[in-house]
Amino acid sequence: MTASELAEKSKPAFKALAPLEAVLFDVDGTLCDSDPIHHIAFREMLQEIGFNNGVPIDEDFFVKNISGKHNDDIAAVLFPDDIERGLKLCVDKEAYFRKLVKEKVEPIKGLYKLTKWIEDNGLKRAAVTNAPRPNAELMISTIGLTDFFHHLIIGDECEHPKPAPDPYLKAVELLNVSKDHTFICEDSVSGIKAGVAAGMPVVGLTTRNPESMLMTANPTLLIENYEDPKLWAVLEGLGKKTGDA
Repeated sequence: MTASELAEKSKPAFKALAPLEAVLFDVDGTLCDSDPIHHIAFREMLQEIGFNNGVPIDEDFFVKNISGKHNDDIAAVLFPDDIERGLKLCVDKEAYFRKLVKEKVEPIKGLYKLTKWIEDNGLKRAAVTNAPRPNAELMISTIGLTDFFHHLIIGDECEHPKPAPDPYLKAVELLNVSKDHTFICEDSVSGIKAGVAAGMPVVGLTTRNPESMLMTANPTLLIENYEDPKLWAVLEGLGKKTGDA
C-alpha cells in the first residue's frame, strides 16, 4: 500500500474522532529534526572508543539500531556483552547531544501551522517521548513550544516506555480526554507501535525513517511533514464547526 492509498483508507478513522479533543506528539523527529544530531553524537563518541574497529556508524546503522529506540535497547544492541558500558555511553551521549541541540535543531516543516490550528480549535496537547526529560525540555524550549504543551510525558517515568502503550495512555489520563477523540504524531516504528497499541490513530512522519519501514508498524496515515496536503485533508471537518455540531 502506498502513502496515498493509506491516506484514502484513513479518512473514516479520522472522521470518527469528531469531536476531536487532543493531539499527542512525540518529540525527536516529530517536533524537530533531531535525529541528525543524535547520529552525530553517537558517531563521534563510538568512533572515539573504537567501536566497529573505528569505522564511523553510517545512516543505515543509525536508523536500524538507534533511531526512536529507548537507551536500554540501544545499549543492548551496541554492547550486548556489557550492557552497563552501553548505558554509561548513552548517558554521556545525551549530555553531548544537549550541547549540540541549541545550534543545530530545527522544527519540522509546517509544525507551527499545525500548532496554531490546535490552539485555534481549543484542543488539549501533550508531548510524549522516550527521550530523557532534560533533552525533551531543551528541544521543546529551543523551538519555542514550552507554553504550548499541557503535559510532557517521559517513557522512563512510566511503567514501560515505548513501544509499550503506557506513555500514551498516561497522556490521555493526565489530559482527561478520551482516546477515541485523540490522535498521535510519531516518526519511528517504536513510537507508532506504542500509539497503535494504545488504541489511537497515528500519523507517521517520514522525517528520517523510510516509508516502507514505518508501514510495518501500521500507522493510520503517513505524511512527509505538517504541510502535507494528506494531513489537512483528514483534519478538514475536525475543527470547531464539527465539534460544535
